[in-house]
Amino acid sequence: MLPQLLAYLLQIIKTQYQIIVYLMGVIVGKSLNRKDLDEPVQKPYRKLQVDDLPIIDVPETLDYRKLLADYEAQHGRPLRPIQRRAKAKHRVPDSLTCPRCQAPSSYLYANNGGNGQYQCKVCQCRFNHRNRFTKQAVFRCPHCKKTLEKIKERKEYHIYKCKNNDCPFYQANLRRMTKKERQQFQQDPQAFKVRYLFREFLFDFLPLASSSPIQPKVDLSRLAASPHVLGLVLTYYVNFGMSSRETAAAMKDIHGVSISHQTVLNYANSAALWIKPFVDRFPYELSGSFCGDETYIRVKGRWHYLFFMFDAVKKIVLSYRVSPKRDTLSAIQAIDDVLRKLPSLPDDLSFVVDGNPIYRLAQHFFAQHGISFDVRQVIGLTNEDPVSEEFRPLKQIIERFNRTFKGNYRPTHGFGAEEGSVSFVTLFVAYFNFLRPHSALEGRVPVVIPELADLPHMPARWTKLIAMAQAFLQQEAA
Repeated sequence: MLPQLLAYLLQIIKTQYQIIVYLMGVIVGKSLNRKDLDEPVQKPYRKLQVDDLPIIDVPETLDYRKLLADYEAQHGRPLRPIQRRAKAKHRVPDSLTCPRCQAPSSYLYANNGGNGQYQCKVCQCRFNHRNRFTKQAVFRCPHCKKTLEKIKERKEYHIYKCKNNDCPFYQANLRRMTKKERQQFQQDPQAFKVRYLFREFLFDFLPLASSSPIQPKVDLSRLAASPHVLGLVLTYYVNFGMSSRETAAAMKDIHGVSISHQTVLNYANSAALWIKPFVDRFPYELSGSFCGDETYIRVKGRWHYLFFMFDAVKKIVLSYRVSPKRDTLSAIQAIDDVLRKLPSLPDDLSFVVDGNPIYRLAQHFFAQHGISFDVRQVIGLTNEDPVSEEFRPLKQIIERFNRTFKGNYRPTHGFGAEEGSVSFVTLFVAYFNFLRPHSALEGRVPVVIPELADLPHMPARWTKLIAMAQAFLQQEAA
């Protein structure tokens, strides 16, 4: 009788699980199964071919006031505005200014009989609404030097194409086609990528601010428990990779301190809020050998991407961005975190990453802003090209770091909110950079701070690190 009852109950549980999965699929908009819930989706990279950087031509801008002063000094008389005829058919709008020197409309001619072209009397610039001086930069094909033409406008970027039929890049791709491919190309040319393309991203360069934990529920300055209790909580939760419930149980069973698992999370978020500015703006001494990779992290029941940038020699984590998407903006932000920590940009600056094209696109974005560096892509698991063979050891270092993080992250079983994931990652990076001894550094921590090294145990180091972070913020505010 009992086995039959157990089998019946098990069948009810399975039916309930199928109903839950179906309802989740209805809410999300797609069907789910157990594999979707337990494992990240191993999506391949988009089949996106990223071409070389274009030639970026920044037009020269002038000041009409300086030009007028130079003219008067050279000729001994001022340059007079244009004397227009009273019955002129083609008038220049009063709001129009020269896009090259910003001269007002009184110095502008209607140059081609009202067909839209104007000429500036001050700098002799001919222009219309599509003139190159109205653009921040002109992009030229690196193969034929012809100006690229904008063909598509997307929300986050514009696409430019080289339409020169004599372009060596275009001709080489045509010659590389087989006979069957040529026939297919005649019928469906859109199925082939044969011309040079460039994507101009429209992200704002300055507001690439890092994410931050929200204002905590617990103010550490008003903490009722002793600082040693806080240090113990962070040691169990971050160093040993215990879940919040396991940490609360350890505090009760080992130390006789009764706290809830939610209190553990509140302590962690509060500590992360203080520590994050200290971690992000600490004056690191860097080697210049940087590598990056992204790994998975679960937030609100969904897989997010965690972008790490790492100094492979000094073993210092320089960027740790949590993003719901594996996109170009996330790669730009991760690289920007590293650039902000460099006192100056070296000439041989490079990043070793995987074959994801978003890093090449990020390289193009920074090139538009005058920041140049190389991207070394290690592709696949075997060394099928010279770059992968040379730089695979650096890629393996960041992969090993990802495994270290996963060992600490796995017991958390994901996070119910984005601020929780940011807080945990922030504390882990602080632990890795300032508190965790590394075998490759002969047992030293990556960033040696004498005030921390002299303390007897880890809880004291955590509380000292938080105190230093608080003092750092007060110093910056002053």
